[in-house]
Amino acid sequence: MMLKHFLFSVLFAFTALTSMVQASSAPEPAVAVEEKVYESKTVVELLESFFQTTGINAMINTKDGVKGGHGEELTHFAQGWGRVIMFAIVFLLFYLAIAKGFEPLLLLPIAFGGLLANIPIANMTGPDGMLGIIYSMGIANQFFPLLIFMGVGAMTDFGPLLSNPKTALLGGAAQFGIFGSLVGAAALSQYTGMVDFTLKQCSAISIIGGADGPTSIFIASALAPELLGAIAVAAYSYMALVPVIQPPIMKALTTVEERRIVMKSTRKVNSLEKLIFPLIVVVMIALILPDAAPLMGAFALGNFAKESGVVDRLSNEMQNSLINIVTIFLGLGVGSKLAAEQFLIAETIGIMIIGLLAFAAGTAAGVIMAQLMNKFSKADPINPLIGAAGVSAVPMAARVASKVGSEARPGNILLMHAMGPNVAGVIGSAVAAGVLLSIFK
Repeated sequence: MMLKHFLFSVLFAFTALTSMVQASSAPEPAVAVEEKVYESKTVVELLESFFQTTGINAMINTKDGVKGGHGEELTHFAQGWGRVIMFAIVFLLFYLAIAKGFEPLLLLPIAFGGLLANIPIANMTGPDGMLGIIYSMGIANQFFPLLIFMGVGAMTDFGPLLSNPKTALLGGAAQFGIFGSLVGAAALSQYTGMVDFTLKQCSAISIIGGADGPTSIFIASALAPELLGAIAVAAYSYMALVPVIQPPIMKALTTVEERRIVMKSTRKVNSLEKLIFPLIVVVMIALILPDAAPLMGAFALGNFAKESGVVDRLSNEMQNSLINIVTIFLGLGVGSKLAAEQFLIAETIGIMIIGLLAFAAGTAAGVIMAQLMNKFSKADPINPLIGAAGVSAVPMAARVASKVGSEARPGNILLMHAMGPNVAGVIGSAVAAGVLLSIFK
């Protein structure tokens, strides 16, 4: 009985003590905040208040002190007519991607990113905006282009290059467009006064000559992020326009007899050669040009996984799900740089012109190199058309070379022969990027 009373006493004391502690630690009553008195408005006043929050008002009634996504003050032109012009450019890109089929996988998300980037008030390109977050997480640190290269490597077959190694010279010659445009851009800036490009900016622009979109983005984000939008749009636009740009150049530099050349069938490459080749590429890059290791390492990883034959699941993911998802983010991130204040500048016109000349120069250099090789080796002639495939637009440039060849001689299939310089062009553009990066370290 005494034990029972004792337990009740302890329980009562514990309950009383707990109540005292809770009472002492209870927050003080909040100070009453005076509520804002709602002022009734007429229907007209409500409509006027709503209009002040619309994008139409932001573009019509431009103001001083309006900030862009990166904190820069926007001009009245960028707030108004600049956005209207960018909307027109964006819809042109939509038309090219959907109606004409020009690189739709990237032009469409890039254009949509540009559409979102030019929406007033929303500030989607800021650090906390959707486009700003995408740009920071994968383009500013150059991660997305590397993932794209991994997927491209998993889809690449080095067989045509290994079966006819001398076609690698055609891929190397096509890189003349990169270094030639570098000199041209620097001269244009130095002597004409039309544009004012730094040497870093000229280097970033010159990669357009390789017709390699991921590499262009990789270099631009490292050397000239302020020009990323214009460089990316130019690179992918010219890649998409390969069937339009290249044939006239190819036909102007070759005779009908040259275009009718039938190339001999090449040897079959065994699986061991294909397995070892990406490892050799990585080792050579490590020894000679480590600055190209990120691009070539990702490319070789994808190809090695494919050729090993033991990780088909990983290889399939690289070729499909991974590259598709990253393409969406890459396009939107690049599109974030199509805001009017960043794209509608004098330098953009210079970039488009230099990029076009660089791409044309790369195409011409590949064709001329093939003709020179034929001068020294008449026993096994090369159709000069495949030299144009030395640019990195895989596999479109190879298809265009084959198409022009079949027009000159029906039934003459050059596709597999053209894939050799085409794949070599991918390696060449990555090496050129590594060289440019090493210069500015």
